[in-house]
Amino acid sequence: MEYSYIWLTAIIVLCIAEAATAQLVSIWFVLGAVVSLILSFFVDSLAIQIGVFIIISLILLLITRPLLKGVLHFKKEETNAGRYIGKKAFVLSDINNDLGVGQINVNGVVWGAKSSDGKVIKAGESVVVNSIEGVKCVVSLV
Repeated sequence: MEYSYIWLTAIIVLCIAEAATAQLVSIWFVLGAVVSLILSFFVDSLAIQIGVFIIISLILLLITRPLLKGVLHFKKEETNAGRYIGKKAFVLSDINNDLGVGQINVNGVVWGAKSSDGKVIKAGESVVVNSIEGVKCVVSLV
């Protein structure tokens, strides 16, 4: 019982850490600290309590994390740039990958562009946006 305040403090701190994240980072350590808190009423050795804390936390982590990863899906947020993929665009200036030049207008927004196949695309052509790499749209002829 001498070390129960340590485990109670650990539980509170770990709960706060868990609440601050959305990906189940420290829940296993909270449960390990709860077991060690209960153990502290029966065993007076801090070394044994820490050992049990580590063992319980690791066992829970190894058993439940893979199961929960399959159930919990954290959605990857698309950027606004993703809305341009698959859209038709108008070539404003020649696209030449070797020179690193070229611009398109897609949905009223001017983007730097490069050709998906490496061929030069002349100004005035219509293209489709295949993907976005950094600040450039990768395009191909329609």
